[in-house]
Amino acid sequence: QVQLVESGGGLVQAGGSLRLSCAASGRTFSTYSFSTYTLAWFRQSPGEEREFVAAIRWNIGSTYYADSVKGRFTISRDNAENTVYLQMSCLKPEDTAVYSCAASPRHNVVISKDYEYDYWGQGTQVTVSS
Repeated sequence: QVQLVESGGGLVQAGGSLRLSCAASGRTFSTYSFSTYTLAWFRQSPGEEREFVAAIRWNIGSTYYADSVKGRFTISRDNAENTVYLQMSCLKPEDTAVYSCAASPRHNVVISKDYEYDYWGQGTQVTVSS
């Protein structure tokens, strides 16, 4: 079993930046295990469906982004710390949502589909004021 805990959300003005963190842990979960996981960030606004934001694969760290955040957000991982990050810049009011990290032990997942991920964090609120 894997536990994911997000942090770093908050209130920021439009044009500002935030960095979200997601730390993974588990009784039988090792640093090596984390390095093999596909990791992603999703977000959900009230009344909306959950939306893919960004993902990073396990091997060479290939990254993928939703068009709406491309060029503004950066996903990265620190396998030694069992942590995945989402650096968000040039934030817009439409980025307001609960952001959740997700993890999958499989490599050949369709990265933008939430059903591909087995483990989820509880989410952290990001609010961007205009």
